[in-house]
Amino acid sequence: MAKTKIGILGTGDVGRTLGAGLCALGHEVKIGSREPASEKLREWKARAGPLASTGTFAEAAASGDLLVLATLWTGTENALRLAGAGALAGKPLIDTTNPLDFSSGAPRLSLGHTDSAGEQVQRWAPQARVVKAFNTVGNAHMVKPQFPGGPPDMFLCGNDEPAKAAVSALCGELGWPTVDLGGIEMSRYLEPLAMVWIVHYFRTKSGNHALKLLRK
Repeated sequence: MAKTKIGILGTGDVGRTLGAGLCALGHEVKIGSREPASEKLREWKARAGPLASTGTFAEAAASGDLLVLATLWTGTENALRLAGAGALAGKPLIDTTNPLDFSSGAPRLSLGHTDSAGEQVQRWAPQARVVKAFNTVGNAHMVKPQFPGGPPDMFLCGNDEPAKAAVSALCGELGWPTVDLGGIEMSRYLEPLAMVWIVHYFRTKSGNHALKLLRK
């Protein structure tokens, strides 16, 4: 994939991990947040190197040719609003979110069966080309995953074929073969699939697992 400018919305472990990995591959990355000068982001920028920068949500969205949405679910709609519809329009937007509800302790999905986070993101950003990806693995293995059984698979979905091709190419650079499940409504299945990863994490107290589609 040609080196490109990538804007990341969100400063959590997912956004910072993907951002550093993409910088290492030669892409220019700007992480957007409400506090672009925070200590956490200053440290990230220093580690990620000269291709890394920080800014507001609007600045990150405007700077990127491809965008990554890496917010907590509860802050997702507002982050997209702050990014601005014009800056999102026409761009591939990787939706890494899961609609997790922590109100009862252990996380559970707050959406399912007839709707999904991926579909809501597409409705909130109707002119963006949303691709659901990176929601079924922990951040520790998002970049160049190494497992004894070979690389795990990145399951993705979205309505725009060129956007999915661009995201698949980026996944390949990060060490992930991809499995395309179809339109963005397939997020209804990818988000419960993420719960398989999450439940196993809580049962084993370890994030050293990933999912793979075995073929014969």
